[in-house]
Amino acid sequence: MNQFILAIDQGTTSSRAILFSPEGEAIGSSQQEFKQYYPESGWVEHDPEEIWTTTLATCRAVIKQSGLSASEIKAIGITNQRETTLLWDRRSGKPLHNAIVWQDRRTTQMCEKLKADGKESFIQEKTGLLLDPYFSASKLVWLLDNVPNARELAEQGQLAFGTVDTFLLWRLTHGQSHYTDATNASRTMLFNIHDMQWDEDLLALFGIPETLLPKVKNSADSFGVTNRTLFGEEIPVTALIGDQQAALVGQGCFAPGMAKSTYGTGCFLMLNSGNKPLKSTNQLLSTVAYQINGNTTYALEGSIFIAGAVVQWLRDALKLIDSAEETERLAVKCGHVEDVYVVPAFTGLGAPHWDPDARGAILGLSRDTGIEEIVTASLQSVAYQTKDLLNAMINDGAQLSTALRVDGGMANNRWFVQFLADVLGLEVDIPESVESTALGAAYMAGLGAGIYQSLEELKELSQGKQRYQPQMDEAKREALYTGWLTALQRVKS
Repeated sequence: MNQFILAIDQGTTSSRAILFSPEGEAIGSSQQEFKQYYPESGWVEHDPEEIWTTTLATCRAVIKQSGLSASEIKAIGITNQRETTLLWDRRSGKPLHNAIVWQDRRTTQMCEKLKADGKESFIQEKTGLLLDPYFSASKLVWLLDNVPNARELAEQGQLAFGTVDTFLLWRLTHGQSHYTDATNASRTMLFNIHDMQWDEDLLALFGIPETLLPKVKNSADSFGVTNRTLFGEEIPVTALIGDQQAALVGQGCFAPGMAKSTYGTGCFLMLNSGNKPLKSTNQLLSTVAYQINGNTTYALEGSIFIAGAVVQWLRDALKLIDSAEETERLAVKCGHVEDVYVVPAFTGLGAPHWDPDARGAILGLSRDTGIEEIVTASLQSVAYQTKDLLNAMINDGAQLSTALRVDGGMANNRWFVQFLADVLGLEVDIPESVESTALGAAYMAGLGAGIYQSLEELKELSQGKQRYQPQMDEAKREALYTGWLTALQRVKS
């Protein structure tokens, strides 16, 4: 039976493809890392061709590995790193420039000027977003203004803009489909989340021709079919959804007050806020959680730029470890670090601080500080940043209705998850599979293809969870977090 679902999970550091059964069981996966480019301080780029070739290779590998034919795959769902911005020629499909990654800070001055001109509240009211280089709009302006002839070609209708979902869809369909979904559109800073369409006032403010933009559809929808030459058969693409929203779906957070925190390259805490956007007064984001059959569910979100990336830094830049798995053993041996704080503000600070000029630091070093302490303090920094986000949500009036659900690579580190529960003073749940992002894309694709009929049906597929209870006493929790807040002040610009 052709009820299998192929989930494409195109992330910041790797591309993955996972095949799922209708019951939500992963039956095969393939992953390839790709290069990160840093042309200048604070700039981060990807080669669009590497994004495409690694995606295509992992899809072909997992199909071959599973022993299935393409005709046995009912649907494809795409989930992706959000905000990363691409611009390509409509006729050739060739990108005009490297993709500008969500972490990139090159448009800080542009955003600061707009703030000085009093545009931030205007933008937040329409988009739910803060005025920051993080989002796609200023990145797209940079491409139009800095790539030779780009603006002229754009105004002639010869170029196409997209986030990674749109670019992959274009390539998969050989240029037949230029679409995005509401979750990805809501991260561009060009989309009105109240009337759910591209906003003419914002396009005018940024000077962006509307002809560049993809059509916005539901998260579960008909997006076209893959070209037969890619996999031997046409496969329908029935879902596009941003990676953090996909994780919310994969974790089964379908009711208001349910929240998940995903630990990938960054950390993203997202809380389902129901059918109305919740305006934040604590520098969090109101965003689209998912849209199904024209019905929109919203979320409150806080984003940390550096989470799992701090482990990559320990491995690749400092060479203190050979693999991410070593961090758990070192932390268990070390125990809680009370005097050393790592603040991983390598590309500035995200929510709730939004300080693009802050830079990373290690504070509290002494003659006794060694590899174990630096590694452990790096893990602790991710938990402290999560507490920053949760406190901001609580101050916005949000309340968790259940335990915090966590996923992503760092959720495999049991020491980290226990420390997270301790610092938050909350129960923390981990699903049997931490691949919630890919699973959420598969669930959405299943809805779009008619494999599933409702969110209630998906709720029934929710996997068993492992629960971590807080064990740290309140005095120690507060002392550790107070030290973190002091360290934060040292690095803020």
